[in-house]
Amino acid sequence: MTEGPLPDDRLPQEPVDADEPPAASDERRYPSTIGGAFYLVILLTTAVGFVIVVTGDWRVGIRWLALSLVAASAARLVLPERDAGMLAVRDRWFDCVLLAGVGAALLFLAQTIPDQPV
Repeated sequence: MTEGPLPDDRLPQEPVDADEPPAASDERRYPSTIGGAFYLVILLTTAVGFVIVVTGDWRVGIRWLALSLVAASAARLVLPERDAGMLAVRDRWFDCVLLAGVGAALLFLAQTIPDQPV
């Protein structure tokens, strides 16, 4: 008997674990710098909006929040799928409509809610 590599059909097979997800494809994905930059800018403007709501005029803060959502919608619309990063949650049209719709609703509410006496 020769001591050499076993032919392919005689190689020991590793047991397949049913709970283990299938192996990832061979194509390696790298993080996109542009998508990450857009995401960080949107997070920053959202944080500024929250700070303004807590410390100052709530209408201005809500406008900041709304405009950051509209900007996220625009970024999701123009960025390719592979560059959208964390802005891509669902289909492109659904993400854009949802972000723009919530942003528009916040802008509308910030404009139309009457001032309350203190």
